[in-house]
Amino acid sequence: MKYVGAHISAAGGVENAPVNAHEIGAKAFAFFTKNQRQWVSPPLTRKSIDAFRENCEKYGFKPQQILPHDSYLINLGAPDPEGLGRSRHAFNDEMKRCEQLGLDRLNFHPGSHLERITEEQSLDLIAESVNIALSKSNGVTAVIENTAGQGTNLGYRFEHLRYIIDRIEDRSRVGVCIDTCHAFTSGYDLSTAEGFRKVFDEFERIVGFKYLRGMHLNESKKAFGTRVDRHDSLHKGELGDEAFGLIMNDPRFDGMPLILETPDETLWAEEIKYLYSQQR
Repeated sequence: MKYVGAHISAAGGVENAPVNAHEIGAKAFAFFTKNQRQWVSPPLTRKSIDAFRENCEKYGFKPQQILPHDSYLINLGAPDPEGLGRSRHAFNDEMKRCEQLGLDRLNFHPGSHLERITEEQSLDLIAESVNIALSKSNGVTAVIENTAGQGTNLGYRFEHLRYIIDRIEDRSRVGVCIDTCHAFTSGYDLSTAEGFRKVFDEFERIVGFKYLRGMHLNESKKAFGTRVDRHDSLHKGELGDEAFGLIMNDPRFDGMPLILETPDETLWAEEIKYLYSQQR
């Protein structure tokens, strides 16, 4: 069963996210549990928590169909103690919010070394940060997203994801999310059937499908291997349509949220219909 959706607005309260997802025909959704542009946000109210859970039940969204995303401010591999401490505190808060909402996973970008420490040192800090968050929460899996590798962002190689996983104390609560735009621009060619097969053979060998907890289905404004993170709408980018048809017909991507983060939200309903139409 494929669960396709989009990164939905939760404006006015987290309880609105499942309603907004339902309105565009989504069977999955992503959202921010708090304002992603602020380090500190008011705690979730009991009213919002109950309404979120009720709306998820009303519209048939189970935890395995929902992929909340943490704030883009967070850098779990930050080289400075102040930035690292602030990021860890914010990430712990996001994990607790997911726990309060009855969700079982939280998607996050690994972090950046900012050219002040080595990649390995920053990856070690990321793993340590995740271990701290897991020790302070229950039932929520930390889902590492691959990146395009823009600037000093880590996670652009499958080896980075594996390095972090290997240093997690409870590996039952760590997973990964593969973003198609990020993969393509970081050097994984998903644009042809042969390239797709090779990339996911490599993913299985290095990381393992047992860790896959979701995907972001995005086109890319930028060319293959440019390491620039610019999403585009389906049919409009450099990646091409073939990869999305392959994903929709591959059982390895069943039972997890497949989330559009394409830039034109007015096209999301149409893009969801298109993706389902590719199933044979």
